[in-house]
Order: sequence, then structure tokens, then C-alpha cells
Amino acid sequence: MSSDSALPASPQAPRRAWFMLVVLTMLTVIGMTVVLPVMPFIVQEYLPHGDPNLAIWVGILEGVNALCAFLAAPFLGGFSDRVGRRPVIIIASFGAVVGYLVFGFGGALWILLLGRIIQGITAGDLPALFAYTADITPPKDRAKRFGLLGALNGIGFMIGPALGGLLSAIDIRLPVFATAAVALIVAILSIFLLPESLAPENRSPKLALEELHPVKVIADAFRRPALRGLLLVFALLMIPFAFFTNNFSVLAIDSVGWNATQIGLLVAVIGVLDIVVQGGLLAVLLPRIGERKTIIIGILGQAVGCAALVILASVLAQPWLLIVGVLMLGASQGLTQAPLDGLISSSVGDDEQGRVAGALQAVGSAIQMVAPIVAGLLYSGLAHVAPYLLGVFFVLAGAVLFARLKLPKGAREVPVEEKAVA
Repeated sequence: MSSDSALPASPQAPRRAWFMLVVLTMLTVIGMTVVLPVMPFIVQEYLPHGDPNLAIWVGILEGVNALCAFLAAPFLGGFSDRVGRRPVIIIASFGAVVGYLVFGFGGALWILLLGRIIQGITAGDLPALFAYTADITPPKDRAKRFGLLGALNGIGFMIGPALGGLLSAIDIRLPVFATAAVALIVAILSIFLLPESLAPENRSPKLALEELHPVKVIADAFRRPALRGLLLVFALLMIPFAFFTNNFSVLAIDSVGWNATQIGLLVAVIGVLDIVVQGGLLAVLLPRIGERKTIIIGILGQAVGCAALVILASVLAQPWLLIVGVLMLGASQGLTQAPLDGLISSSVGDDEQGRVAGALQAVGSAIQMVAPIVAGLLYSGLAHVAPYLLGVFFVLAGAVLFARLKLPKGAREVPVEEKAVA
């Protein structure tokens, strides 16, 4: 299929595009999450027994991966505005194959680092998938669509870590090779079955490389009044979640002595909750209380989850408290992420979806670049409770800021029925 054969050419194309988007997103999430339970155990093999710096090394590997994504995402997002989404998704998928294979074969810490660098450079599928969703969805339906994708992500998030935990019982590296296989499947399906979503007339006329420097992309996005507040809320909420996702496996090992299978199964339960929240609860809440109140509920839930992990890491090392904190964080993140994605997408035009997705990914990658290292340093150098205590502060700051924002035109700030009465 030519990359120029955009969706309007066939009445069936949008339906097929949505189906393929669902499949590719699920496979991408499965591939990304299969390795979560095993990462610290693989790193442990290259450290002296009992080395206290495990959290720091895990943070370094994730931070370098995010640095590469930070540098590459704006270019890949802008490139997708110029040539279409499909080529970027294909390139990113093949890059993931190579990166995970290098990481899986390993042999030394520097080889693990090389694998994360390769995978990070080509981590452009998420901005392209974000822009793809915006291409095929009317603005008024984007929050709902992102919510549905979030629920399907939950299925992937349920399958991936559970599969990773179970495969680790056979061999600790098997989940990494399974991830490479999933990325290869995504690449092949994209080549043969994925229609292009961006019509030629909606593409950017040129690709100005000087405009795609990640720092400039972020700065330009923050200069726009319609995006500034939402992006800042996104950042404030992502920092504590990045602390959590990159450090909670180490916390589970240190606080309650869990193994990779137990960690993987807990993350899988987060996936189940994600399905319930984004596949059902969001569909109920959004039309009744609007985006604003839904996001605030999610933010407060994240604060409760962080607080539970604060108690776990400081005074009460009990498995049930770990479970409560992790599940509260996972479920509450589902309530905030999809509506925020929809609001950010609705704040720009159709010809800028790839660029804003690249900016969003650059902000996320900048946070993922710094947060894992900061979390590791706080955890190992100060106290196990430190990153989660700081996380509570960031979440509450995000809640205060978001409550004061004026949302984009078309956002449902109050129930639909109330608007009709007004």
C-alpha cells in the first residue's frame, strides 16, 4: 500500500484504520510492558551481589532511553506531519526489534545501555499513533476515542507484565525476546495492512529541521496559551508517575521481597483496572460530570496512591499496602490521561497533530529522562520514601493548577444536561 493512499479513498478505510490502530496500540503496549517485571533482575546480573545501587542503574537505563526518545520524538512527530503516520510507525517498530534484541543478548551493562539507546531513538510510534487517532476522529469524540484506546491499552498492560512474569520463570531474558517478536509483528502488520490516515492535502508542505529541536518544540508549545496550562498539568502528573513506574519493582523487591512473577501479575491487575476505568467508567463520567471533574477525581486518586506508597516505604512494609498504592495509581492515571490527551489534541488544528504529539512525547521523554535517575538517587541516596513523598507534592500541585485552567472550546466542563438548560 502506498503511503499516499489516504483514508478518504475508500468508505471502509476509516473503519479498517480504527481496527488496525486498536491492534497496533495493544501490541505496542504488550511489547513495552513485557519487560517491566524483569528489568531490575537483568541489571542485577551485572552488579556485585548486594550492590545498593540497583535503583540507580535501573534509573540510568530508563533515563538514557528517554533521552534518546526526547531527541528523536519531535523529528518523528514532524516527519509524520510531512510524509504521513504509516512510515513513522513502521520505522519505529523495526527500531524496537533491534533495540530489544541487543538488550536481550546483553553481556555487559554497556550493551544493555546500547539496546536502550537504539530503542529510544526509534520510539516514535506513540506520537504517530496519537496523531493517527486525531486524524480519524472528530474533535468532539477524541476524549472518548482516547479513552477507548486507553481501555485497550489496559488489555495490553494486563497481558504484557503477566506474560513477562510467567516467561521469566523459564528464563529471565525470554520476556525481552518476546518483546522483540511483538515489535516485529507490529512492523509487518503496519507494512501490509495499515492504511495511511493523513491525506496529502493535510500534510505540512515542508519539514524544517531547525524547527524540530526538542527544546525548541517544547518551548514553542509552552508559548501557546491554549497549550501551556495543559502541558504543565501533564508534566506535574507525569513526574510522580514516572517515579513510580521506574522504581516500584525495586520497591517491591526491597519492601516485601517479591519476585518477577509476583511483580508482573500485580502490573497485570493494573491492566484489568485500566480496562474497567477507560473502557467503562470514563464513558459514564465524561458525559455526566465533564472532563474537568473527571480529571480532578483522577488526580486526587493518584495522590492517595502515592500516599499509600509513602506509608509502605516508611512505616508499614506490608504487601497489601503495596497492592493498594499501585492499583490506586494505575486506576487514577487512567482517569486523567485520556481526557488530557483529548483536550491537548483539540487545542490545535488538524495539520499540527503530529507536531503537538511530538511535543507531548518530548515533554514526556524529558521527564522520563530525568525522573528515573532522580528517583533512583532519592531512593538509594536519601530514603526509600523520598520519591513517593515528592510525588504527592507534584500531584497536588497539578490538581490546583488544573482546577484554575480554562479548557479548550468544546470541552465538557459541566454535564451535557446542564448546558442544554443554560
